[in-house]
Amino acid sequence: QVQLVESGGGLVQAGGSLRLSCAASDRAISDYAMGWFRQAPGKEREFVAAISWNGEFTLYEDSVKGRFTISRDNAKITVYLQMNNLKPEGTAVYYCTAQTEPRRLTPVYDNWGQGTRVTVSS
Repeated sequence: QVQLVESGGGLVQAGGSLRLSCAASDRAISDYAMGWFRQAPGKEREFVAAISWNGEFTLYEDSVKGRFTISRDNAKITVYLQMNNLKPEGTAVYYCTAQTEPRRLTPVYDNWGQGTRVTVSS
């Protein structure tokens, strides 16, 4: 199974920015749509954003639209999540994940990274 390793989390003040990265261990991941999820303390994991295998299509959870941008560099087998104007409610562990069917965009995910923690102070 392809390994996914997230990085870029940290502590930031409200209104600040962070860029998360998700590095994959195998170029095979380039054929799969990728997503970012987050899990806040005491809450269930929730969808944040997704990107198709070729980067042509993106999806966002409503609360992050206009502030977060998902992108990918298949040459570097890395997916990014640029987060601007962060809010305290964005405090969570952010997870990178891959979808299960190549060259399709579906809501089915498998293969999760270990997560990177983002803390937004007010």
